[in-house]
This record gives sequence, C-alpha cells and structure tokens, in this order.
Amino acid sequence: MKTIAIVTGASSGIGKEFFLSLKDKGPLDEIWVIARSKDKLEALQAETETPVRVFPADLSKNGSLEAVKAVLAAETPSVKYLICASGFGRFCSALEDETETLENMVDLNCRSIVTATKTVAPYMAKGGIMLLIASVAAFQPIPYIATYGATKAFVLSYGRALNQELRKKYGARCLCVCPFWTKTAFFDRAITAEQTQTVVKKYAAMYTPDQIVKRAWQDAKKKNRDVSICGFTAKSQVLAVKLLPHRLVMWVWKSNNSYNSQKRPPQTSGGLLFIR
Repeated sequence: MKTIAIVTGASSGIGKEFFLSLKDKGPLDEIWVIARSKDKLEALQAETETPVRVFPADLSKNGSLEAVKAVLAAETPSVKYLICASGFGRFCSALEDETETLENMVDLNCRSIVTATKTVAPYMAKGGIMLLIASVAAFQPIPYIATYGATKAFVLSYGRALNQELRKKYGARCLCVCPFWTKTAFFDRAITAEQTQTVVKKYAAMYTPDQIVKRAWQDAKKKNRDVSICGFTAKSQVLAVKLLPHRLVMWVWKSNNSYNSQKRPPQTSGGLLFIR
C-alpha cells in the first residue's frame, strides 16, 4: 500500500508552502495536489523528488472531487496528510458585495472542506493528520469581511469536532491552522479605489507562509493540540477577543481599515480579494 499526502490549494500561498514542506516529513510515495490551475500544479513536480499527481479542480463546484474519490477507491492508498488550504476572502461590505461571490466563498471555504475530509477520512493512516486552514478571523465577528470571518469560524468549529471523531474511528487527527496577517501578493494590491492608501491602515504583525507552516508542523507533534496559532501577537489577539466585548472588538477593527469611512471601490469584481 502506498503512502500519500493530499494538498488542496497547492499552487500558491500557504498551500504551496505546505507542499514544499512535505519533503521533510518522511517518505511519501506520491503527493496529490489540487487547485484550479493545471499548469501551476504541474510545475510543482520540479520542486520535489516525490512523484506529484495533479488534479485540476475548482473546489467551489459540486462534484469537483469526484476524480480524487475514484482514484482513492481504485488504489486505496494510505493518506498520511490531508492539507486543506483552498480558500479566499475579500474586503467588502456584505451588503454591497455580489451575492454570487459570497455564496462561492462559503462553498470554497466551508463546503469543500467538508467534502474533502469526508472523501479522504476512510483512507487516513493511523497516526495521520488533517490540517485545515482556518484563521484568527475565526475567533471574532469582522465587519467588511463578515462572510470570510464566518466561514473560518465554521472551519475552526468543524475541525476541532472532527478531530475527536477521527481519533476514535481512524486513529488519526485534525489540526486547525489559524494564521494572522500573512504576507502574500494580496497585500501588494490591497489598496483603495484612489490607489493612494491601503485598505487596512495598520497591521499589528505580518507573518510569512513559512512561519505559519513551521508552527503548524510543530503543533502537529503535540497529540492533544487541535489549534495552531503562530506568533505572540496573534495569540494575544485571540485571547483578547475572548475576553473583550465583541462590540468593542469590532470597533477597534473598523478604526483600522479604510472601509470605515469609504464606499466600496468601484470595481467590477467587487471588493479587494485575498487568497489564504
């Protein structure tokens, strides 16, 4: 029986960083990678000696994992790692954003994770682990990225409960990875319509994908850990939003972003998008 890892959202950002980190996680017979861009997925083979199997798919669509499901059933591999890193969000009022976009966000950030974990669970190796990318946004309501924050709250709650079920039935685990602000290409273009100032005026801290991934793997070694948060600032904020009234938390957030006083940028795509 071959041993594999599966990574969704593997073509960029935190998902790609997790893919790259697998070279240090013991022998794997294959790495299965899933994202929309076939070309970007195929390019990953040059960055590892482990054979890479490519599954181009838009995970926001129903039936997007049918090909993966069929191959799992035919080959019955042992899945050591499932890393769910597909997702997106954007700065925009929920009242002003397009309904289709918000529904797509829920589909990708939430439904696809349910589908992926349900599809892969029967093949999880004993001692294997699922890593779901949530966010520190999961711990608080956040105006102007309200839907994104709510989807990540779902991932956090789902993942922590799933951890208990996986332990009992398969001897596997689930870890929810909750990044704080993470440096990606998004932050180079997250600017207002006037192109003069950033949407977020002030960052308490900015982490890199490799920091998030390194911390996640460290936390994955701790058998009773089901949440991974990288950095003192991120951990302090999570603690603070648990203790402070959420009305105050939301006021602080609004005071630190440009949407507090401006209308949505007049873009055909709506607000400002970021992928995590």
